[in-house]
Amino acid sequence: MGDIAWHRKDLLSIYDLESEEISLILDTAEEFKKVSERNVKKVPALRGKTVVNFFVEPSTRTRMSFELAEHRLSADIVNIAADSSSLRKGETLLDTVRNIEALQIDLIVIRHSAPGAPMLIAKNISCGVLNAGDGAHAHPTQALLDLFTIREKKGRLRGLKVTIIGDILHSRVARSNIWGLLKLGAEVTLAGPSTLVPRDFEKIGVRVCHDLRSAIEDADVVNLLRIQHERQRAGFFPSVNEYARFFGLNETTEKYLKPDALVMHPGPINRGVELASTVADGPRSVILEQVTNGLAVRMAVLFLVAGCMNK
Repeated sequence: MGDIAWHRKDLLSIYDLESEEISLILDTAEEFKKVSERNVKKVPALRGKTVVNFFVEPSTRTRMSFELAEHRLSADIVNIAADSSSLRKGETLLDTVRNIEALQIDLIVIRHSAPGAPMLIAKNISCGVLNAGDGAHAHPTQALLDLFTIREKKGRLRGLKVTIIGDILHSRVARSNIWGLLKLGAEVTLAGPSTLVPRDFEKIGVRVCHDLRSAIEDADVVNLLRIQHERQRAGFFPSVNEYARFFGLNETTEKYLKPDALVMHPGPINRGVELASTVADGPRSVILEQVTNGLAVRMAVLFLVAGCMNK
């Protein structure tokens, strides 16, 4: 894994990380993926550590992936949902997490609908904080598992052309992916309706495209984002059917792709909207491999952050 050492108390965003730190996480995840391929899928790396999963915003994939990662690292785990916490009684977020920390826990994994909530927590407590998604701001472990999957399938990231399609404006997944891809030398194209993919994104060094064929015909990887139906109600595009017609990847538009192009999606999929079932379940798709790799990536970040806390 080279000479790079992890020195951060927290994992809050991809934007914060150097390219070498991202590579360290991916290399570490590569080793942990081997654990899940063994008969005994468990190591004692976090034995004696207590991890609190505090999901103030609902989650299925991310929460289950973190929980399973913690189990496989032999950590002690406490799960707290917003509905069963003192937040319902009017307690502030900071008071809640300070009380959690007072129980001598080691790490908090938090998902929150407010952008910046994990950063606020990390500045005010001494235990490690891992961001499992905050508003439209960041989703670092999703980006890391996407990077891991691309590197695993293509052997590299530098020089690859990656297109992200969908609601870029409101997507924490897109933001985290963009920074990770750029830091590791990939070329990024963003595509979707102009209301959801404004030209302002070009200022950070990506290409913005409002035509699907142009966006995908030279792409090595196409990552489609879930369209949230509230965007349609808010008038960002006329109808879901119209979005699917112009920006959905289906049997017809799939023909524009290169023969070896990968298709990705963070889930959950709106089948028939951003992605047809024939494509989602087809030979190009690595969507389920993303889920598998998410476990290895989350084992890696828990291990690295917990190790830093020992220093």
